[in-house]
Amino acid sequence: MNERLEALRRLMQEKNIAVYIVPTADFHESEYVGAYFACRRYLTGFTGSAGIAAVTLEEAGLFTDGRYFLQAEEQLKDSGFTLFRSGEKGVPTIEEFVKEVLPEGGNIGFDGRVVNASWGLRLQKIAEEKKGGLITSFDLVDEIWEDRPPLSKEKVWLLPEEYTGESVREKLDRVLKKMTEYGASMHILTSLDDIAWLLNIRGNDVRHCPVVLSYLVMTQNACIFYVDPDKLTDEVKSYLQENDITTAPYNDIYALADALSERNVGAVLLDKGRVNYRLYEAVEKAADIVDKANPSQLMKACKNSVEVENIRYAHVKDGVALVKWLKWLKEQVGKEPMTEISVADKLEGFRREQEHFLDISFGTIAGYEEHGAIIHYGATEETNAEIQPKGFLLVDSGAHYLEGSTDITRTIVLGPITEEQKDLFTIVLKSNLNLAAAKFVRGVTGANLDILARAPLWEVGLDYRHGTGHGVGNLLNIHEGPNAFRWRGADVPLCEGMITSDEPGVYMDHRFGIRHENEILCRKDEETEYGEFLSFETITYCPFDLEAVEVSMLSDREKKLLNEYHRMVFRTLAPYLDAEEKLWLRYETREI
Repeated sequence: MNERLEALRRLMQEKNIAVYIVPTADFHESEYVGAYFACRRYLTGFTGSAGIAAVTLEEAGLFTDGRYFLQAEEQLKDSGFTLFRSGEKGVPTIEEFVKEVLPEGGNIGFDGRVVNASWGLRLQKIAEEKKGGLITSFDLVDEIWEDRPPLSKEKVWLLPEEYTGESVREKLDRVLKKMTEYGASMHILTSLDDIAWLLNIRGNDVRHCPVVLSYLVMTQNACIFYVDPDKLTDEVKSYLQENDITTAPYNDIYALADALSERNVGAVLLDKGRVNYRLYEAVEKAADIVDKANPSQLMKACKNSVEVENIRYAHVKDGVALVKWLKWLKEQVGKEPMTEISVADKLEGFRREQEHFLDISFGTIAGYEEHGAIIHYGATEETNAEIQPKGFLLVDSGAHYLEGSTDITRTIVLGPITEEQKDLFTIVLKSNLNLAAAKFVRGVTGANLDILARAPLWEVGLDYRHGTGHGVGNLLNIHEGPNAFRWRGADVPLCEGMITSDEPGVYMDHRFGIRHENEILCRKDEETEYGEFLSFETITYCPFDLEAVEVSMLSDREKKLLNEYHRMVFRTLAPYLDAEEKLWLRYETREI
């Protein structure tokens, strides 16, 4: 890692760059990126999904959030990078750091294709305040990365309307209406999940995220899909032609942007938080910008009735796989060798038995004992812990089926646990149940409801360093906006059809972690003289481990909620289980 850092610094000197920034991003501001785009990982050795590297000629910092503090602390040893724990007291933000270390007259550098326009403009302001500038035309990591993986060449495939519930033409027409409302004659779309949803296509260009590396440009008269032509099968080509969608080579989007000054395009709708700086810079020179969230983002988040029914069924299949796995785990722990990796593989095997299984929806987090305290832990051959018949195993996992995607976390008792573990398990369970039972007036946001989950932990002086919940895509990204539960930033009103995770937790560093996660569907409840009320339906079907529940800590209401949930789980899954599995599940969902 030190050799890579020094090679980067030599290039920085050649290019007259004082601070070089390497984010975790591709050309589309994706949360998870393909192997080609793993520049920050290559440079630092840190493998988490979120983090930004900032390098000067004397210093190097890695900025990441609370999900990854323990992991980054371990992986950055001897790398030459200092860990900056974002959000912690006294720790500067990445922009504060850049402003502090940038010398007068110094230039900030980054690849303009992997930094979004909003952030790029803030960095531009910092550089100008120091009488410097931006240098954004170089991917310096590419120049030192020998044997860099190529861009993905995976084929595009179609998701039939029986799963999407809406045709591509209907979706395009809805976006066109929004463009007219905003006074825009062109819309540039770069976010991969939006494009896949809008065109009813899927791919495999990002691991566990069925999206296609592409761009989309819409006008009132044309729709251009910028994609590697080698990815298009004859079936997909015919489908695109039938829907009046033309294609162009993937990188030609930049030629279009550079040539806009030759056309009178009027106003261009784009999201500065999603479009990369390189594209924005070209468009901004030639047209007025309508900076708004992509219309498809909210449309995609509010699942239609066909999607909802399919997604419910995906969760039934997932619940069956989980029950089979939990029964195996509980009965075999201590009797046969098990490790974090082997139990994760076993779970994937049960999921693969389900009809229409496509892939897991993210890398399985299987953290035994102290590894459970690492919020986004990923077992490796070096860290792979042996599972013993004692303590907690935290497993956060999910799957993609043709019908939809799942995301669930369970904390499982494998043997003797302490009173402290039992108490904390129960407090986190109270948090999960409280949020799932919320009833609220239309207009309420995820920020308003976040306290329902955190309150039981706050009451005993505890908290967790992650959001309480994220939106979930329909056979797309497992993390999907704009809906979320966070006390900061989740400012979009919740609407029927939104599916959001409910996943409070508690993490005792180097000892154990606890997280309980279900997916909850926002739905209409009732309308009264005080307005229209919404509530949630839990669509994850899997028991909580009653061995760790301290019943005396639950209120009568909480016991009722838990019993009702477990009755629903048994009622939903029992028809798909054999007699022995059904008997096992009956006990695991017993009344307390």
